[in-house]
Amino acid sequence: MSRIGKLPIKIPSNVDVICDGLNITVTGKFGTLYNEIPNILGVEQKDGTLIVVLKGKTRNGSALHGLHRTLINNMVIGVSEQFDLKLILTGVGYRASVQGKLIILNLGYSHTVDLPIPDEISVEVKQNTTINLKSHDKEQLGLFGAKIRSWRPPEPYKGKGISYDGEVISRKAGKSGKT
Repeated sequence: MSRIGKLPIKIPSNVDVICDGLNITVTGKFGTLYNEIPNILGVEQKDGTLIVVLKGKTRNGSALHGLHRTLINNMVIGVSEQFDLKLILTGVGYRASVQGKLIILNLGYSHTVDLPIPDEISVEVKQNTTINLKSHDKEQLGLFGAKIRSWRPPEPYKGKGISYDGEVISRKAGKSGKT
C-alpha cells in the first residue's frame, strides 16, 4: 500500500468536492478543476476529509494510489490558495514584458519571443527580469513555466538564462590559459 496514498486530504471550508464515481470535481474561490481516477481506486468523503481507497493490491495500483491522492490534493490546494512560480532572467539585455495576452521575451536573439498566456494563468513582470506566474492548476503552471524556461535554460559557464527562483546553477571553470 502506498504511504502517500493512505494519507487523508483535508478539505478547507471554502472548497466544494463532488465525487461522481470515477469523476472528481473540486470548486473553490480561484476556479474549478476536474479529474478522473482509474477503476482500481475509489474516493470516500467523510467529515471534511477525502480518503483515496485502493480496491486491489497490485504494484501498478499502489503507484496509482499515491499519484492520484497527490493530484487530488493539488486540486484542493490550487482552488483554495493558488500556486505560484517565479522565473528569473539573468543576462545582459534579457527582459520580459506583458502585452495583453502575450508575454514578450528579449533573450539575446535577433527577434523577440512572443508566447500566448493560457487563460488560467496570470503573469506579472517585476523589474523586467522577474516573472511571477500564478494559477490554480499546478500542471498547467509547470508546463507554461517550463515552456518559457526552454527558450534559454541557464548555462553553467556564465550563469546566463532563465532559471527558477531558488534554483542552484552549478558553475564550471571554463578554459584555462597556458602557463
